[in-house]
Amino acid sequence: MAQRLLQHRAEDGARSVILADGDQAWFLNGVSSTRELALRAIAAGRSLSAEAEAAGKGAAVDIAAELAGGRLLAPIDHEDPAHLWMTGTGLTHLGSAEGRNKMHAAAAAGEKLTDSMRMFLEGVEGGKPEAGQVGQQPEWFYKGDGSQLVGPGADLLSPAFAQDGGEEPELAGVYIVGPDGTPFRLGLALANEFSDHVTERHNYLWLAHSKLRVAALGAELLIGEVPEDIRGTSRILRDGATLWEKPFLSGEANMSHSIGNLEQHHFKYGLFRRAGDVHVHFFGTATLSFSDEVRTAPGDEFEISAAPFALPLRNRLAIAAAETVSVKVL
Repeated sequence: MAQRLLQHRAEDGARSVILADGDQAWFLNGVSSTRELALRAIAAGRSLSAEAEAAGKGAAVDIAAELAGGRLLAPIDHEDPAHLWMTGTGLTHLGSAEGRNKMHAAAAAGEKLTDSMRMFLEGVEGGKPEAGQVGQQPEWFYKGDGSQLVGPGADLLSPAFAQDGGEEPELAGVYIVGPDGTPFRLGLALANEFSDHVTERHNYLWLAHSKLRVAALGAELLIGEVPEDIRGTSRILRDGATLWEKPFLSGEANMSHSIGNLEQHHFKYGLFRRAGDVHVHFFGTATLSFSDEVRTAPGDEFEISAAPFALPLRNRLAIAAAETVSVKVL
């Protein structure tokens, strides 16, 4: 049975952590956050699962009812959002270059291969190194800090200046850095790595701009071994009806890079090994509604679901109010 951790906030604001195992779930005694549980596990030299069992199971809980009641949070956060990093890698899945290559082909019509396709093929060739070897470096991007992370049911707020607000259904690795600088993977979460694909299509060098957006995590943190093959569904609903729907694949069986290779090329930077920091790293996708010429609109609901996660991730698209920013000289 797949074990998952969830963060819960009661009506009075009190926080707690839920351990779900298969179709059963319980509150954990005396634990208020996933980060707290992880730091306890590191200090005790135990796995996250063993530390959850050591905390003890309290009252049983219906996680579907708690999700419907809006009481489930993102499965990880940090009391200081500046110490939570959101980053990601692209062109990591078999087939993921197709949509990206379409986007950039016009700008590179004179080349035999776009930069996107070259990077994808390099990942296919060297993204899964043998043990003890360093594999091909992937594409990498920065999304923001913890202030940009939203949980299930929250709006995905697109800036007023954005050209597009599109879903990216994928998995995210969740990590914490131990006291000695060692990164620990806590588990995986369903994710919507929300992006601006029109801005990216205009010029590949604007990829960095297109990624500076909020992103959503599903309520469950899958702990333990990473499944080799994860199959899910991504859909967009407009006015209650399905506008677009497509299956998506993830897990290493469907990736051109191993998760270990993606982790190595992220945490090789000392900046990302600061004790106590939390990292949410998005592993990429091969499935986008944008590649099928879908254009989203405010009020559209994105829904991402995949076993062994029991709960779907749902978020609505909203547009932020326009802001005028001026810099003053001191």
